[in-house]
Amino acid sequence: MTAKRENPTLAIALMVLATVFIAATTLLAKALGTDTLGPPLHALQISQGRFIFALMAIGSVAVLMRAKIRAPNMKLHLRRTLLGWAGVSLMFASVAFIPLTDASAISFLNPVFAMILAIFVLGEKVGRIRWTAAAIALIGALILLRPGPSTFQPAALLALGAAMLFGIEITIIKFLSGREKAIQILLINNMLGVCIATFAASFVWQMPTALQWAALASLGIFMAMAQTCFVHSLARADSSLVVPFSYGTLVFATLYDLLIYDVVPDVISISGAVVIIAGAALLAFREAQLARSR
Repeated sequence: MTAKRENPTLAIALMVLATVFIAATTLLAKALGTDTLGPPLHALQISQGRFIFALMAIGSVAVLMRAKIRAPNMKLHLRRTLLGWAGVSLMFASVAFIPLTDASAISFLNPVFAMILAIFVLGEKVGRIRWTAAAIALIGALILLRPGPSTFQPAALLALGAAMLFGIEITIIKFLSGREKAIQILLINNMLGVCIATFAASFVWQMPTALQWAALASLGIFMAMAQTCFVHSLARADSSLVVPFSYGTLVFATLYDLLIYDVVPDVISISGAVVIIAGAALLAFREAQLARSR
């Protein structure tokens, strides 16, 4: 582990690569949820595809590693997976109606909700800097919601709900990560996710086109690759160094939206995204300071 931490350049490169894959998953979800590749698929079916193909990718790695599941906390795994599945489904639903820039920016609120939840669940004390960072990020979300009678984006509430669920999920992952191996957490998460997502999708399932099957497979594989890059990035450098590069997701999401859908972010989208990132970056910096002091 020490050797890994001595390679910050590789850590940054892995984090940037993770953002490329994460932004690609939202782009594919948008293509599947609209008529780009055929009749639009329901967000629940897209979520099912994400879990199925991610499980195939992660399961293959687990087989090669000869990974064994040892004493998992199934109650926590189930709660985490339910939250993650619901969050992913809401996020996939939102990108069919709002620009990728807005949805990606709102998703960066999940550390804010995780911080707020940690106060009640983990008993953490939150100082003025962390509260200020949270307030700044939430103001950015309010900007993106465009709270006016003619500009309000109801679909943005889906992305906001996803961020809240992801924030709660982060708190559970903190419990699991200190007790179980990463490959075990990912494997169980996707196994449970397939079961939950398949049951939910059975009510809205329709036969995908050939292009949609390819997009679903790519979405799941990209998600698995993003998770792998993210974990290995954090293993090779301090989070205070690499986490700010995760905001590159917004850059790639904007680029994809521009190239594929010819969507140019307006002043409100740019302003809201900048405010959210400023708040999230300040919060990440403060969290890193607190982690070092502990």
